[in-house]
Amino acid sequence: MGSAKPEKKQKHRRNPKPLGNLKSESKFKKKKKSKKTKNSKTQSKATAVTGKKNNQPSPAASPSQQLSYFLSQFESANGVQLSSLELESIKDSCILDVSQELGQYVMKLEEHIKAAFGAKWKEELCEGKAIEGKIEAGSPSVLVVAPSAIRSIELLRGMRSLTKECHAVKLFSKHMKIDEQVSLLKNRVNIASGTPSRIKKLIDIDALGLSRLSVLLLDIRTDVKGYSLLTLPQVRDEFWDLYKNYFHQQVVQCNLRICLYGPIPNGNEHKCKSVDLAEGDKEQLDS
Repeated sequence: MGSAKPEKKQKHRRNPKPLGNLKSESKFKKKKKSKKTKNSKTQSKATAVTGKKNNQPSPAASPSQQLSYFLSQFESANGVQLSSLELESIKDSCILDVSQELGQYVMKLEEHIKAAFGAKWKEELCEGKAIEGKIEAGSPSVLVVAPSAIRSIELLRGMRSLTKECHAVKLFSKHMKIDEQVSLLKNRVNIASGTPSRIKKLIDIDALGLSRLSVLLLDIRTDVKGYSLLTLPQVRDEFWDLYKNYFHQQVVQCNLRICLYGPIPNGNEHKCKSVDLAEGDKEQLDS
């Protein structure tokens, strides 16, 4: 008789986890990783647009800093350099320094405008009757220049209580015919808001007057791509064309105040945006 084969000892194995659970765990880990990468991407994008981490507000620029920024944009966009005599003639007083206590929020805009006109704000901004020989029809006291029709409307909403008796006039081409705007400008206008190209066209045809203009409010807030009225190529060119033809001499003579409504970019943002655009302009001028 043959000898019986020794029985093999069975090894105790741990019960394996179901494959379904492993898959769900791996998916959960992947989701966590994707959330982290998304957050890091959005933070980097925000930093690239604003130049600041965590969207921390930059300290308010003084009137002299605002004027310096505005003139540097003027020079770079037009490929010119202002002489020392020209620079001396443009004073800090031509910059309307908005109250930092109120903050630069659209719904606080009317408070800034009231402060700019002092005790006469009701007379200049709210009354609706044209006075022959004193109040010229179609000549606003405040002119808002924005990069788009939507932004023009948003800024007008911030001055809604000032335009109940004397309605503001919208000066942009989107959904508005120029004949309709010419008709509206035959009445008294205290506040108007629009885009550079349409504003210039209405001045060119003598529909929009400038005899009462006291405050030129420029919307310099940046969009999601980091562009503004002073840096978006086509709009920027249209604005400087308007400014050189109709506003610069008024600023030099201290008859017009400029309100830069929005944060002033820091030095790095200024260089990376405006220098490249200025080089393109110089090429066009040379050609």
